[in-house]
Amino acid sequence: MAEEADIAALSFEDALKELERIVARLESGEAQLQEAIDLYERGDQLRRQCAARLDAAQARIEAIRTDAEGRPTGTTAFNAG
Repeated sequence: MAEEADIAALSFEDALKELERIVARLESGEAQLQEAIDLYERGDQLRRQCAARLDAAQARIEAIRTDAEGRPTGTTAFNAG
């Protein structure tokens, strides 16, 4: 659980940088099996954290784009009649 708390404390940018380092290490093929497994697990946790942060940012953007009546702003309404 300490690792998950550690990852949750990272900014999106820091988590992404660490994930990039992990991917590079795994792609190099130099990691021993146990290290590769550990790196993969941490990379997966970082990926999930980054995805959650992106989802939260997307939700905030959508909330900003929605007006008080719940309609998206910046769109043109067409009458079907």
